[in-house]
Amino acid sequence: MKHPFFILVFFLLTGPIGLYAQVPILDSGGDIMPEQAAYDVHFYELDLNIDPEAKSIDGNVLIRAAVVHPLTYFVLDLDTLLGIERVEEKIDGQWLERRLSRDEGKVWIDLEHTRQPEEALEMRVHYGGQPRVAPNPPWNGGFTWEQTSSGAHWIATTCQTNGADLWWPCKDHVSDEPDSVAIHIRVPKPLVVATNGRLQSVDEADEHRTYHWLVSTPINIYNVALNIAPYVVIKGEMESSVADAPYPVEFYVLPEDEAKGRELFPEIMEHLDFFERFLGPYPFRADKYGVAQTPHLGMEHQTIIAYGANFSNGSMTGGKDWGFDALHHHELAHEWWGNLVTNFDWRDMWLHEGFGSYMQALYIEELSGMEAYREYMGRARFFRNTLAVAPRASRSAAEIYRAPIYTKGAWILHTLRYVLGDEAFFQALRRMAYPDPALEKITDGSQTRFAATEDFLSICESVSGRELDWFFDLYLRQPALPVLHSRIEGNEWQLSWETPDGLPFSMPIEIKMDGKTVKKDIPAEGLTLKIKKGDQPEVDPDGWILMEVK
Repeated sequence: MKHPFFILVFFLLTGPIGLYAQVPILDSGGDIMPEQAAYDVHFYELDLNIDPEAKSIDGNVLIRAAVVHPLTYFVLDLDTLLGIERVEEKIDGQWLERRLSRDEGKVWIDLEHTRQPEEALEMRVHYGGQPRVAPNPPWNGGFTWEQTSSGAHWIATTCQTNGADLWWPCKDHVSDEPDSVAIHIRVPKPLVVATNGRLQSVDEADEHRTYHWLVSTPINIYNVALNIAPYVVIKGEMESSVADAPYPVEFYVLPEDEAKGRELFPEIMEHLDFFERFLGPYPFRADKYGVAQTPHLGMEHQTIIAYGANFSNGSMTGGKDWGFDALHHHELAHEWWGNLVTNFDWRDMWLHEGFGSYMQALYIEELSGMEAYREYMGRARFFRNTLAVAPRASRSAAEIYRAPIYTKGAWILHTLRYVLGDEAFFQALRRMAYPDPALEKITDGSQTRFAATEDFLSICESVSGRELDWFFDLYLRQPALPVLHSRIEGNEWQLSWETPDGLPFSMPIEIKMDGKTVKKDIPAEGLTLKIKKGDQPEVDPDGWILMEVK
């Protein structure tokens, strides 16, 4: 993706090489090193043989990039478990071998002379070996080599937290998305390869098949994923109410689960309809919407989300069935929150996970009403306030996942809805997905974009006409919650806010007293109300405000 602005900003922030602190191999993101900030990847082409018996991979990756700052070393990321045979650079139509050295997870390729801004680079890395086996997919990733109930090979990759460099050489930083990716995967028959983008062709030779896929739009490279099994493909078309033309929907299921897959397929369409009505059209209509049954729980791999819920509605909700497949719904949410709108630093990961989690609450409200919505939010009210949801400083993937970006992120949106009112809130959600309605008609990839928490603040202020720094600063930039002090003495009810470090807090609050509910502002000096003898007043009776009450 052509976003050199963000790359140069990271370069300026990180400073000289001597000040750079390398992110551990099994982590991703964080401060980017100058040598990687100095180029922007436009295209990857993965060409791999997969050997399920040996649990190994071998092949090559072609990388096309543009120089945005002078550089003499082309630095890639690759897990140390994988070996590199050679690295080549294409110069005047010929492939020339380049010297390389490896420093833990970094591959330093000597370019032999300084490359200038706007020069193009084309590199090819020949590599292979036995990739890291995922210890606990999808949270701790790598390759998963499983077998189906019929004894067939069942393979998947996951690498969101750890980075795509677990299985292919790349620039492992969320700020740099390629414009497109070609994927060629060779497997033994009768295995089928389900991956990102749109299938171009399948070649057959001897006892093997090679699947050729093309991702035609920008993609977060942690979302590039292989799903390999003797799949049956359930196909359909989504007749969108908001898009100009239908687009393909494909569900790759194990043969033994085909009947279950066909039963779930109409619900997949219903979920797509819900998101399109709330947020705008499915972003990747030029390729497909795909779902692949996986041996791990799930992941938001663009255009081929991983589905491992075992056709159970409660697989990601502690066994509670809310009337829909919550795992599929959550991963589909990421096609908007994460894949269409992407944080360029993991510090804003709540834009992916908090927004994605809140969409399940909205779907419950649509299916079962406001009481069910409140019950769902009440069950999600348990999280630790030890880390900020959206800190201002750069974070790696592992660092931000220690913060309560899922449930607290969803609760922040729940409270923001109360502050803005439904009309402004839902308008802000849609404008966060598609800032300009004209973008809703685009399918060439230019509808995707990087975003930060500040963008959402700006949108919310624009649609509501209100100043909201007080809300974002308190709830997102530091961990502690506001405390509402409530005290009754005689016929007087005293209310006051306490905030961390005395942060300003302009939260109006609903009060139920004498059988009536009214909304009140609590000034800095506190609020005193008269109550009738025997009255048992309540604050926030409908549970909208994220706070502690003392």
